[in-house]
Amino acid sequence: MGSYRDDPAALAHLVQPDRVHRDVYLDPELFQLEMERLWSRAWIYACHASQLPGEGDYVTVDVAGKPLIVLRQGDGSIRALVNRCAHKGTKLTAEAAGNTGKTLRCPYHAWTYRLDGSILNIPLREGYVGTRLGETEACRGLAAVPNLEAYRGFVFVRLAPQGPGFREYFGESLSSIDNLAERSPSGELEIAGGCLRYLHNCNWKMFVENLNDTMHPMIAHASSAGTAKKLWDEMLKGREGKPADAVKPMAIEQIAPFASDYKFFDDMGVRVFPHGHSFSGVNFSIHSSYAALGEYEALMRSVYGEVRARRILGTIRHNTVYYPSLTIKGAIQSIRVARPLAADRTLIESWTFRLKGAPDVLLERTLTYNRLINSPMSIVGHDDLQCYRAIQEGLAGDGNEWVSLHRDFDPAEAAELERRGELTCNGTSDISMRNQFRAWKELMSP
Repeated sequence: MGSYRDDPAALAHLVQPDRVHRDVYLDPELFQLEMERLWSRAWIYACHASQLPGEGDYVTVDVAGKPLIVLRQGDGSIRALVNRCAHKGTKLTAEAAGNTGKTLRCPYHAWTYRLDGSILNIPLREGYVGTRLGETEACRGLAAVPNLEAYRGFVFVRLAPQGPGFREYFGESLSSIDNLAERSPSGELEIAGGCLRYLHNCNWKMFVENLNDTMHPMIAHASSAGTAKKLWDEMLKGREGKPADAVKPMAIEQIAPFASDYKFFDDMGVRVFPHGHSFSGVNFSIHSSYAALGEYEALMRSVYGEVRARRILGTIRHNTVYYPSLTIKGAIQSIRVARPLAADRTLIESWTFRLKGAPDVLLERTLTYNRLINSPMSIVGHDDLQCYRAIQEGLAGDGNEWVSLHRDFDPAEAAELERRGELTCNGTSDISMRNQFRAWKELMSP
């Protein structure tokens, strides 16, 4: 491991077109540099607007190691402030969410702020007369995050004053958020079912890369999804009169596709966009064979019309990665959020949505999937975590300092992506990982 902060050439050398150096996962200095550069310059998912229904409602979140409070203003707008009192630096709230009323009050010395961050009251203010307090940052109140964008309820922030605009950064990849929102008959989503938080003892990039890695499911999930599939097949054989197309229990329907073969995942396809974004499931996905929900589908046709409803429900993507922090599953109405803590520790949050106006069975299916696949007790999730930790530990070994991203590599792919704005490939390609590291290199440059 070397010093990369003041050596741009060494930093750039870590990412090559078809491989990356192990230090990108291991080096604590690089992790800190990621927080200062990449995670500050990129647009990071903060929360969903449905978590802030009324004035004074707030959530707290750490972005790039900085504590933030995102809250609803009296005029209905949303602002993000640094969760740090301008006086002594105390966090204004340590709660994950709540309602602060019309003001924010420091629990240490009672400095009080309006919801926009401006100072409302300083106790015994006369004690500061004749001092330099009025010339300092303290009198400006709470620092505001310079860039915030709410897109169809998804709230993103960018800490750095300069950087790509929201639309420039996400581009056509926003179609996955569009599809998720349009699955609601009203076009609106709301967070429901709470949050499942799951500590991963690995680098955040391992989790993000794995989302569009389709070479691992049939191997890593053989003991979980493979076993579930075998059990169902045996049940069909053992019951007389049980047809081969019998309706699967919801749990089997959701877990068994993870054991699909290489051809299935290769034929799914993957599409990449500039700035590290991508989705797998261009043609179909592991969610494509879920049982039909006639009442819901009829409702969608009545709202959107036959053609548009068919297009919305026929878009069945697997994971869409909004690099570096968010992944969504429109077909199952769930998201996961990466919150990096250290070079080898990442908190993963799993959230689920209710489609406003849709039958309750949609939320039931979503909650079942989230608990079965994404929870800390998931047998599928632990398959992945075992692999992440094995990589984290294995990379310390000598003899090879590089991680291969060679599968289906095309030297022209970066230029082609820049020219076209998107690129579609076979599903088992490493292109999504190469695309992420191109974004990493861009965002990490001095």
